[in-house]
Amino acid sequence: MECTHAGARCIVLLENDSVAVLPEGGGAGSRLLFAEQELVLKEVIAPGHKIALRDIKQGEGVVKYGFPIGVASRPIAAGEHVHVQNVRSALGHEWSPSWSPSPARLLSPLSPVPSFQGYRRTEGPPGIRNELWIIPTVGCVNEYLKFLAGAWTAPSWIENVRVLSHPYGCSQLGEDLERTAAVLAGLARNPCAAGVIVAGLGCENLQRVFLETRLAGVEKVRFLSLQEEDDDAGALYALLDELAADAPKEREPFPLSGVTLGVKCGGSDGFSGLSANPLVGEVADRMSAWGGKILATEIPEMFGAEDVIASRIADRQVFDAFAETIRWFRNYYVEHKQPVYENPSPGNKDGGITTLEEKSLGAVNKCGSGAVTDVLAMGEQAKRPGVSVVFGPGNDLVSSTALAAGGAQIILFTTGRGTPFSTVVPTIKISSNTRLFGRKPRWIDFDAGPLLSGTPRHRLAEDLTGLVLEVASGRRTRNEENRSGEIAIFKDGVTL
Repeated sequence: MECTHAGARCIVLLENDSVAVLPEGGGAGSRLLFAEQELVLKEVIAPGHKIALRDIKQGEGVVKYGFPIGVASRPIAAGEHVHVQNVRSALGHEWSPSWSPSPARLLSPLSPVPSFQGYRRTEGPPGIRNELWIIPTVGCVNEYLKFLAGAWTAPSWIENVRVLSHPYGCSQLGEDLERTAAVLAGLARNPCAAGVIVAGLGCENLQRVFLETRLAGVEKVRFLSLQEEDDDAGALYALLDELAADAPKEREPFPLSGVTLGVKCGGSDGFSGLSANPLVGEVADRMSAWGGKILATEIPEMFGAEDVIASRIADRQVFDAFAETIRWFRNYYVEHKQPVYENPSPGNKDGGITTLEEKSLGAVNKCGSGAVTDVLAMGEQAKRPGVSVVFGPGNDLVSSTALAAGGAQIILFTTGRGTPFSTVVPTIKISSNTRLFGRKPRWIDFDAGPLLSGTPRHRLAEDLTGLVLEVASGRRTRNEENRSGEIAIFKDGVTL
């Protein structure tokens, strides 16, 4: 719902919300009309920030998206700025889930499944890129592998050669070591890579056999231990030649449902939950309706919105796995003596996001409204159509890597403040506001800002789906043009 009067414009998401968002902001004394009530702004309101639609008592829940985003820390008058100075998080250390069988959410496709031009793989889904990846098992070989790979000339059908640098694999124990192995193995399976060389030094904790066991039977993977080779450069080039020769030379048509889509938000602002995230959610619903797979992560940014996700789970085992994943991350904060609600970031708050509940309720919009069908460990591949929740933190680098390791071939990454970061699979950056789109043309691929001025969401969803189709067929994203592509792995334990 929109309301405009005497120069101020606001967006009210649901009838029972007690706050509105001012997309252009407003000056002190500006007036707006809502539900036949004239409100006067008590102070200058920055774009993307909130005002109270009615008087809110101290201790009362402040409602946005139809849910409380926190409680008033003091009385708030109608027309007053609603933000960190008068609202606090109501999150505790525990979430008390209750499960009841909910009907499976079957989304009806609006149109036949479109086709894209991709690369046939001997196993698994088709690829949208024809790259060769060199995955180090230990950080001390990163730069040397880049040096060697830079001297190899790829044939015309190989689109890129990447060294997936990371600082781990040595001096790790326990769960950290297992998680590093799982993530690297998951990345090795990603269909964007036509061939993979897992390259180690030989003396690291992450021994070659650990990944050989995880990747047994994966035909496109080769292994190299540099300490064992008299001519390590020659050995690497021979493997690259072999993998390139085995890679497909031409694209061919496949249904778009064969592309696994990751959804992600980073550098969010007060518009992200109003424009970019719901837009991505509608595209996710289209993919789910066509039988596609959607991956969502950033578990700490589901705190306060757990019930929204849980209500879409029809399988008790999946529900229990989701509850355990939430519990793990909440305990993670507690064990490190940090508050569960230590989020949003300073940039989020500058953009108008007040509490973690508000951030989470806006963030989960990007998952759409379809069934949540699975919960995946890091590196585990999505198998079921619908939305899979992937274990991972909110950190952009680590969570994007978790999506790629889960098999995501394209990531729809929404942002309101802007970020140039992208991981090793094509990452479509979607701005929540048109100003960012205009300021950062080298970062942003698509503008969701027109939603704030009344453009129908289904129209922009058609356009964004078309862009996904083009990227799947070979169109380069901004991150690919910028040669941006990094990985980061979650670490929790000691370093030897």
